[in-house]
Amino acid sequence: MELNNLKPKKGSRHAKKRVGRGPGSGHGKTSSRGEKGQKSRSGFSRTLGFEGGQMPLHRRLPKRGFTNLFKKDYAVVNVSDLERFDNGATIDEAALRQAGLVKGQHDGVKILGDGTLSKSLTVSATKFSASARKQIEAAGGTCQEIQ
Repeated sequence: MELNNLKPKKGSRHAKKRVGRGPGSGHGKTSSRGEKGQKSRSGFSRTLGFEGGQMPLHRRLPKRGFTNLFKKDYAVVNVSDLERFDNGATIDEAALRQAGLVKGQHDGVKILGDGTLSKSLTVSATKFSASARKQIEAAGGTCQEIQ
């Protein structure tokens, strides 16, 4: 086998349709564009959502609500999830990611108080719920809020 003998697998590539090449081709004269009208003209490009002059769907539907551009998205971790760490461990976002508790891109980590905690841990996170802070400190651990 040599480079000059290489060919794509049969049927994997097919020729581009050649339009406007006479009546025998079946795609001659108007080149399969039909007669007259906006779509038959050269350079025609339809805008996204255009419905031929009918009011487009995205304008017919009512608009509701508000999107806060400054909203913070926190990764949520429950106190019960921290039970997997060793007693006396220091837990931060990197440790939570390594354990698989935080995935994706977030603006920080918030610890919530769902479940129970029996180990003394040093937890540093962006936010803590009141019940989570209470449980961590009751187990002999500390909470460090970071920005």
